[in-house]
Amino acid sequence: MTTTLAAAITKTASKQTYYTIRFLVDRPRVADAYRAYAYFRWLDDVLDARAAASCGEAERAERMRVLDRQRALLDACMHGDPPRNFDAHEAMLVHLVRHADPADAGLQSYLIEMMRVMAFDVRRRGRLVTRDELDDYTRSLAVAVTDAMHHFIGHGSDATAGDQDRYRAVKGAHIVHMLRDTEEDLKAGYFNVPREVLEASSIGPGDVHRDAYRAWVRERVRQARADLRAGAAYFDRLPCRRHRLAGLAYIARFTWLVDRIERDDYHVRPSYRDAADRATRLRMARFVVSAVAPRPRLLTRRDALLPGIGGRP
Repeated sequence: MTTTLAAAITKTASKQTYYTIRFLVDRPRVADAYRAYAYFRWLDDVLDARAAASCGEAERAERMRVLDRQRALLDACMHGDPPRNFDAHEAMLVHLVRHADPADAGLQSYLIEMMRVMAFDVRRRGRLVTRDELDDYTRSLAVAVTDAMHHFIGHGSDATAGDQDRYRAVKGAHIVHMLRDTEEDLKAGYFNVPREVLEASSIGPGDVHRDAYRAWVRERVRQARADLRAGAAYFDRLPCRRHRLAGLAYIARFTWLVDRIERDDYHVRPSYRDAADRATRLRMARFVVSAVAPRPRLLTRRDALLPGIGGRP
């Protein structure tokens, strides 16, 4: 059963995602939400595993071959003509699209944009990339995740398509995510700093403690904080309480890291393993509880929602 496989992959990869889906997603869409997350988690792991040996053109071509098969599978599924031969992991995608209503643009957006994210990761490994490329990368991920959340949580209540802050929470989270993974990504050949920044300052992607690199980190942290703040206000405007809670938990997952990087004077660490320790989980829980608790009448909704985003939670 693809449901069992998808749930197992999700739980292993991210317990927060697993429980968010289990408790907050619309009941009829839980199985498909696990499939949606687990399929791309599996594909990303496969592409990374094939990339472990080198960053050469032959390896990149092999990764692209794997990705091309998945893009062809998605295209066939979306046109209602999936192939007869696919493995258990690919079946998650086949069943996901088969169950979808063709009128549900949110799921299509998620699938298309996530394939673009996968393709960019294949192309960028081992080479410097531009600021525009990194911005497009972040935008694709933000659109994918945000549209998926609207598809699976409070489906039918999304009236925010024109809201200028719709994608900012995920944009901010992705900025922080790339800063967090700087050292790990460097070892794998992924460079999360624009080529223009490196060339203008005559530094390399591994010069993380140079002043010019730290200045760029400072710029990104400030942008991430602004995006997370706007994203929290956006979630507060949503009519679905479950969606608001899911969004705030998502933001809390990254807000503490913004504070940590600032306290470290914009030096990125090799690891942030304390993200999983008990104290951090309690801080995240307090932030979410304070954000969704009943608000005193004398406070504005925005003031009550944002304790900890402007400072420390």
